[in-house]
Amino acid sequence: MTDDLQPLSPEEGVSRFLRHHRPGVRESSYRNAKHRLSVFLEWCDERDVDNLNDLDGRQLSDFVDWRRVDVAPITLQKQLSSVRQALRWWADIEAVTDGLAEKLHAPELPDGAESKDVFLAPDRAKKALEYYDRHHYGSRNHALLALLWRTGMRRSAARSIDVDDLEPDEHAVRIEHRIDEGTKLKNGENANRWVYLGPKWFAILEAYRDNPDRKDVTDEYGRQPLFTTQLGTRPRGDTIYKWVIRALHPCTYSECPHDRTPASCEARGQNASLSKCPSARSPHAVRRGAITYHLNQETTPEVVSERMDVSLEVLYNHYDARTEREKMEVRKNNLP
Repeated sequence: MTDDLQPLSPEEGVSRFLRHHRPGVRESSYRNAKHRLSVFLEWCDERDVDNLNDLDGRQLSDFVDWRRVDVAPITLQKQLSSVRQALRWWADIEAVTDGLAEKLHAPELPDGAESKDVFLAPDRAKKALEYYDRHHYGSRNHALLALLWRTGMRRSAARSIDVDDLEPDEHAVRIEHRIDEGTKLKNGENANRWVYLGPKWFAILEAYRDNPDRKDVTDEYGRQPLFTTQLGTRPRGDTIYKWVIRALHPCTYSECPHDRTPASCEARGQNASLSKCPSARSPHAVRRGAITYHLNQETTPEVVSERMDVSLEVLYNHYDARTEREKMEVRKNNLP
């Protein structure tokens, strides 16, 4: 850390930047910047970055790798431009080192970069879940993937669930903001809700809860997390990210869709990273896919908004991946 820097938390840094930024831009530009920086705050939270002074080029590279799995390259470039603008302003107020913004590099745009943001398609979700139904019923991967696809919840909500939050009589799960007990929800207490799963989906969570391979632990707050690591702890957000990437890796449940071999694939092998697979899908991609699927199944946007804890404005602007034709079909089916 440079001695000349003044400590500043990511949350306060973003808040200060947005206050400075708002008077000089249109409302739509301000909303876009606010959303893009909220993603940056999510990454900071997952990586335990609590002081902007500590940011360096390697961490920014990790942020780019983390985000590129969720969005198309052209969207990533736009999002990084907002973070870069904030980094320059933070340098002016001595919160990050001078020149740090120039270390945030966006990948080059390939052909077809104008395609929509990345999401989990229903056929892939079905194929993966059928594989786990047959071969690994009640495993951690099975339970996590089933929960995220059925509910579209954020990974912060999934990691916050305790065993006691399962409601067998209702086939539902309770989601609660408990910031003083080690877990928090993005929208605070406003995100508290019951989420209906249904008998089939709830049974998968019960099977995982009773799975002998699952570590049954009690944390320092006297809580029993539903999802646990092999070390007997509640998973962090980036741990859930890795679990979902692995659970949805196409070579796990199907043939490679990219005609690669293990020897030629950068996503396989001893030093490989599964996130480098072109078909990699993250928890955010599952959330976007689940929201889009609900909408295509004619679930009203208002119900989706409450169920997935997302405002209607954000839903339409950032999560609705339906084509214009799909939107028309839903409207057509609701006409008199």
